[in-house]
Amino acid sequence: MNRLTRLIPLLMLSLLCSACIDEDEQVDTPQGNFEALWKIMDEKYCFFDYKQVDWDAIHAKYRPLITADMSDEGLFEVLGNMLAELKDGHVNLFSTHNTARYWDWYLDYPRNYNEEIIERHYLGRDYRIAGGLKYTILSDNIGYLLYESFATGVGEGNLDEALVYLAACNGLIIDVRNNGGGNLTYSSRMAARFTNEKVLTGYIQHKTGPGHSDFSTPEPIYLEPSDRVRWQKPVAVLVNRHSYSATNDFINSMSILPQVTLIGDKSGGGSGLPFSSELPNGWGVRFSASPHLNAQKEQIEFGIDPDIRVDMSDDDAGRNLDTIIETARRWLGGGSTTAF
Repeated sequence: MNRLTRLIPLLMLSLLCSACIDEDEQVDTPQGNFEALWKIMDEKYCFFDYKQVDWDAIHAKYRPLITADMSDEGLFEVLGNMLAELKDGHVNLFSTHNTARYWDWYLDYPRNYNEEIIERHYLGRDYRIAGGLKYTILSDNIGYLLYESFATGVGEGNLDEALVYLAACNGLIIDVRNNGGGNLTYSSRMAARFTNEKVLTGYIQHKTGPGHSDFSTPEPIYLEPSDRVRWQKPVAVLVNRHSYSATNDFINSMSILPQVTLIGDKSGGGSGLPFSSELPNGWGVRFSASPHLNAQKEQIEFGIDPDIRVDMSDDDAGRNLDTIIETARRWLGGGSTTAF
């Protein structure tokens, strides 16, 4: 009994030491925060295989840049640069002094959007506002509806009012250029006004383990038709590279519908549903955790191609015209068009 009594404290001490070793890997030091971030992403980020990112090589590249006495500013810069290797607008590092972000998914492409021209030449002074929607009827009896952010709410009543007002139009332009996303509820609520039947729009997967390929079986996503006012005429959805995240989801849903034509540039993508975690020093990290696929089970993380590819024209801009809107007007008016 005496020997057993002596062994129990030794066993407990051994277990405590083992726990200390595990904790040392996550301590609030530059190295501890680096390792914590790398591991969080290694086990939970969802696009390593699709983007062909060698995360071990990234570790080897950035680990030598971590020193014990580096400042918070220096550590933040190194960690932010490491995350930028993923080329993902849904990946951010948050501290009290800065937010690390990757914006080249749209900065490296033509803007294809001029807010001043839209406001002066198309919306004018008398356009209507309903929730996050701005809408008017253009001179050729084409409806124009601008939704600038899915972070701004739109209610069922707002959609009813807008669609009833535009009902006499020959066609409808929905402009989601420069809409960086927001709430998926608003995306699906709006798309539901343009289908009369339940439609398969894609699939979603979830991480099931720490491995880069550990995913659940794709689960189908359906768009259910609204039981309120629904649009029955042709629609042109205007897209540019800054159409991202929840907007990418809206574009994907609309692309399935037979009366809808996508016009403009390729969308920005951002199909991974984001998840958040925290480092030992309290900095927050957001990352893509659940991939969203299209109806053909293809990745849409890098964007969705338009049906009609059009860039803004400098000549049109000089005449206060939006090339992409004008292309949509001709298309909805029944005439054919080609890319500029």
